[in-house]
Amino acid sequence: MDKEKNKQKTILVTGGAGFIGSHLCERLIKEGHKVISLDNYFTGSVDNHIEGVKYIKGHTKDIKKYIKETPDIIYHLGEYSRVAKSIEEPEIVWDLNMDGTFGVLEFWREIKCKLIYAGSSTKFSDPREEGTEGRNLSPYTWMKPANTELVKNYGDWYKLPYVITYFYNVYGPRELSGEYGTYIEILRQKYLNDEPFEVRLPGTQKRNYTHIQDTISGLILLHKKGEGDEYGIGADKAYETLRVAKLFNHKINMLPERKTSRPSTKKINTKKIKELGWKQKNKLEDYIKDIIKSKNNA
Repeated sequence: MDKEKNKQKTILVTGGAGFIGSHLCERLIKEGHKVISLDNYFTGSVDNHIEGVKYIKGHTKDIKKYIKETPDIIYHLGEYSRVAKSIEEPEIVWDLNMDGTFGVLEFWREIKCKLIYAGSSTKFSDPREEGTEGRNLSPYTWMKPANTELVKNYGDWYKLPYVITYFYNVYGPRELSGEYGTYIEILRQKYLNDEPFEVRLPGTQKRNYTHIQDTISGLILLHKKGEGDEYGIGADKAYETLRVAKLFNHKINMLPERKTSRPSTKKINTKKIKELGWKQKNKLEDYIKDIIKSKNNA
């Protein structure tokens, strides 16, 4: 049985040229699998290409046109993933996250392999003070839970194996900055360029920042052992956003709160991933110390 689990598989990664996808492809190649990436390069980059991976440029809604192989595993990571920015471009979010994911699910239904879907932990956020639920903050936060439900239904309707996982504020090498960027990399870039930080009020929102390598270790376990929903992959300790900025000992400007600003995420559920043997190995404070040390030694 163990030999069966460890034999080479053909694995398709949507979004394989992105931040998380590229690290996943890298780990899968090291484990000896045949890896195919389907990416439209909306936020992915050729700079993230990993030797040995077969790269295909294309939209996931057209997956049947691009993928002629029959994968043993599909990791579906290739979706739009920014909360505030999605308010400005709902048509793009729908195209990538609804049309694109429906294409992937239909492909999955036909080939009947195992699907690992990256849901969004935003749906677990506490309601805002005025009562808005986390899933109703923006087009992105609404569509991701809808897709989670659709994945579960496809699995039930068509008797297909699936896993749904939830990431928590992933950070590390190849992380994006700029308008589609994530918090830690935006801070890192501003710190290295001697620009003041910008933190949204109230600054007390808590997040569980999780290193990319810990996230990937969880994803690898899921294709080997995972079944069903509720696999949160997140660091144990939560940090307030202002507290994270202060760890750099750098100038901070506070900005007004946005209507899409999420309050603290409810206590994260990592029980199921830990039952598979996952452990957090990297800490945010160590990562920030290394950034500071690197700048001081430059």
